[in-house]
Amino acid sequence: MMSKKKKIRVELRKNRSKPPRDRQFTREFRTEQFEEDRTVQQERVRAKGDISRYRTIIEEVETKESMPSNHQNGTTNIGFIMPAVDANECLRGRVIRVQGLHSTVELESGKLFQCTIRRVLKSLMTESRSILTTGDIVWIRPGDDPNCLEGVIERVEPRKSVLTRASRRSEHILVANVDQVVIVMSLVEPDLKVHLIDRYLASAQLGKLKAIICLNKADRIRIPSIQPLLGAYSQLGIKTILTSIITGEGIEELRGLLVNKASVFSGQSGVGKSSLLNAIQPGFKLRVGQVSELNQKGRHTTTTSEFIQLSFGGWVVDTPGIRQLQLWQVKPNEVEGFFTEFYPFIPHCSYPDCTHTHEDKCAVKIAVDRHQIAVRRYQSYLGLLKDCLENQER
Repeated sequence: MMSKKKKIRVELRKNRSKPPRDRQFTREFRTEQFEEDRTVQQERVRAKGDISRYRTIIEEVETKESMPSNHQNGTTNIGFIMPAVDANECLRGRVIRVQGLHSTVELESGKLFQCTIRRVLKSLMTESRSILTTGDIVWIRPGDDPNCLEGVIERVEPRKSVLTRASRRSEHILVANVDQVVIVMSLVEPDLKVHLIDRYLASAQLGKLKAIICLNKADRIRIPSIQPLLGAYSQLGIKTILTSIITGEGIEELRGLLVNKASVFSGQSGVGKSSLLNAIQPGFKLRVGQVSELNQKGRHTTTTSEFIQLSFGGWVVDTPGIRQLQLWQVKPNEVEGFFTEFYPFIPHCSYPDCTHTHEDKCAVKIAVDRHQIAVRRYQSYLGLLKDCLENQER
């Protein structure tokens, strides 16, 4: 079966309820007074109310037989309808960098195009901060001059995976269409935040990403002191490695995990993401910074996410550091699903809607008391649940 095209009404972002007043209105009133025919010349027909926030576009609807394999395996919806494009006039590529109003798109041929976004895409009503993010697969329409590598992004393909968070009541997608996230945390300076690791693991599960935990600056601590932490994540089936730029520990192992994969490095500022990438492939020469001695917080050196090709095969994305990670649109009753060690005990709770917080005869709480579930992981659960409840009340 072939793909079909149909007309669909889409909602646009609210721009202005009234047209802007002529900036010269007051000045001309004082000097020339009113001109009766001038008002007639500037009259125009304009839709009013909510009806002006909708537009009809042509959407390409694919049947199951015509869908590519990645669509059949499951993709992450962008959250809005995308207009259809003519494959004979447009070119397919990947967004490797988004900076301001312009994006760099790499085509399958390797050519780099500097692109703007089609106005209707920027105007679509979405819950995301931006219509476009690093890693998106897009269709672009090249400019008229074949010697000028510029174009316009006409369509964004559905995403197969995302690393996302909530930011100012909207969704902030850090990167799309990668295979795995390397959660980089430092053991010292800044201090290790285990609860942030657990939030990253939940975000990776939401975005269909494999998670790898990388504990950096291992040369500055006693390894036996963190063995319980390493063992706890290993029991959950999560790959956890220790690394050090100074001694070279774990660098080769980390490099092997990146071969022929699209990976994103994410974590706080100052944990050593860029330093690790420089050690993995010295030709990167990424900027690195120091941690503040006053508050033990890192300074931002990476300002934008960018897809970088690895010489030994694969891609990597170095993202700006973040200081908090709030999950996007997670309901309170869904939080327990991010903690796999809860699964054997949940059916034995006395109440089917047990929140594992205050209820009597809660099997999860009993398991925590018996050290069958790590207290630290249970505290992470309580923190996530509290955030979700607070967001639900807003």
